[in-house]
Amino acid sequence: MSATAQTHKKRSRTRRLLIAGASLAAVGGLVAALPAVAGTGKGHGHGHGHGKGRTVDVQLLSFNDLHGNLEPPAGSSGQVSEVQPDGSVKKIDAGGVEYLASSLRTARKGQKYSVTAGAGDMVGASPLLSGLFHDEPTIEALNKLDLDVTGVGNHEFDEGALELARMQKGGCHPEDGCFEEGKKFKGADFPYLAANVRDEKTDKPILKPYTVWKHKGVKIGFIGVTLEGTPDIVSAEGIKGLKFHDEVETVNKYANELNRKGVKSIVALIHEGGAPASESYNYDCDSPGAGDGVSGPIVDIAKGITPKVDALVTGHTHQAYVCDIPDPSGKPRMVTSASSFGRLYTDTTLTYDRRTQDIVRTSVKSANHVVSREQPKAADITKLIGRWNELAAPIANQPVGYISADLPGKGTATAPEAPLGDVIADAQLAHAKSLDPETDLALMNPGGIRADLVHKASGSEGDGVVTYGEGFTVQPFSNTVNLVDLTGAQLVTALQQQVSGGNEAAPKILQVSDGFTYTLDLTKSGAARVVTDSVELDGKALDPKATYRVALNSFLAGGGDGFAELGKGAKPLVGGDDLKAFNDYLTANSSADKPLTPPKADRITVVK
Repeated sequence: MSATAQTHKKRSRTRRLLIAGASLAAVGGLVAALPAVAGTGKGHGHGHGHGKGRTVDVQLLSFNDLHGNLEPPAGSSGQVSEVQPDGSVKKIDAGGVEYLASSLRTARKGQKYSVTAGAGDMVGASPLLSGLFHDEPTIEALNKLDLDVTGVGNHEFDEGALELARMQKGGCHPEDGCFEEGKKFKGADFPYLAANVRDEKTDKPILKPYTVWKHKGVKIGFIGVTLEGTPDIVSAEGIKGLKFHDEVETVNKYANELNRKGVKSIVALIHEGGAPASESYNYDCDSPGAGDGVSGPIVDIAKGITPKVDALVTGHTHQAYVCDIPDPSGKPRMVTSASSFGRLYTDTTLTYDRRTQDIVRTSVKSANHVVSREQPKAADITKLIGRWNELAAPIANQPVGYISADLPGKGTATAPEAPLGDVIADAQLAHAKSLDPETDLALMNPGGIRADLVHKASGSEGDGVVTYGEGFTVQPFSNTVNLVDLTGAQLVTALQQQVSGGNEAAPKILQVSDGFTYTLDLTKSGAARVVTDSVELDGKALDPKATYRVALNSFLAGGGDGFAELGKGAKPLVGGDDLKAFNDYLTANSSADKPLTPPKADRITVVK
């Protein structure tokens, strides 16, 4: 077999399988140590007795948005910010499932009642160690963590509903088969909940809508939902035949159903979140009043969910908060989120009244805790990681390029334009020009950049060396680089969609290839933020009536991330894999002697 053929065969194992909706009707049938560093805590009173009295304290441990990060994330993606007593901010290295397992196991010691829950995106957009094997390693790790239940997130649908069903039920991958000889993937020991995701034909949830955790007479119901806007941020092919319903209406519906079944204590697992006013995990988001320090979609959701629900565990925004947001009756209710990538976990105390079988809401306490790397690793997780690393090593460790300094992308880039975003856009333009030399520009969605490229060696490869595994972590979705025709007017509309409509509250600034420039005026609002007469290509004003050949990934070409205008492109052409385009660009434009220098990131002029 030729080297090219071998590379293609290896790369094919990373290909994401997107399932069309024809067989979705079947999905519903498929799925009938040392203490961690403490963080901010919230409470309305004191916990009650652990023993034989009327009330017992139930420990709820939770986390969200793990994204298959089995190993400690690199760079800023593996750090949390902590406000110090003097007001300064300290960065703490955190995360890695070996440490998360130790933290959770330490937290459970001495607890008679303890349940562990997740709020979605446990898998998907994962580093190579998990993504290469369709996230089977992460499900195995979550089983070892004794996760009791999780809701689905949008990334659980990256490979389609049937692949999500396989994550739950087990079985070998339909294309790549079993990854280890003599071993069959067993699936999740815990239930995935998808209360608001329904099959369009049957109108039934594709997975369980809720589950009831029971222990020594205590009953707590868990309802799991993902954000209603999931179709806007995942590949359309992966969710064909599915309908995503309103989070509030769905949770309220099933809370009533649980009440009718005698379950009065309820926790909602919601894959939608908010943005605290500070990025520090121990920031007090109840200052000056309850919930005043957090904004975003979760606020309205929390205010709309029935008081029958006692606590909300949330996610999606990768932020850390422990807030009291008033329920519809005006009473404070705990709403938590534990950042992402296993860097934090939340420890919530739910005081359960045996007589009423309900949670004493005034006694709920909660705190986020750092998953410190100063504690011992969990040996069983280390063994699991080593086993999968051995399988991944021949692919993961291949050098693909060289960089002279960090390329900020997902983690450390705070400006609308990121150096890594520029490089990816340039790589896609180069790939597109190999297919059609008349290609004019490339656009890249910021959400598709999942990590930074760090100059410091992550293993034995050496500083400045970019490996296949590191590139995979940056772009794990296996999108294709597509070409479409768009008019100048359509391009301007697409730029305006970055900062208007569904993206106005949280702008999604497209990364642009070299030669495409414009001004973004943040002193204005909505679509007016794009200064239309500033848009230029190679120094010439964009002609609204002219047609331009544009490269963009298949997700954007489908109108993803709220860019409906990009989904209207004419004369589409499907190119090659986006990761291969990125790797090819690095290989062609860097060497050990002449590493790639980070771009200045000055293509978008920002007025503040």
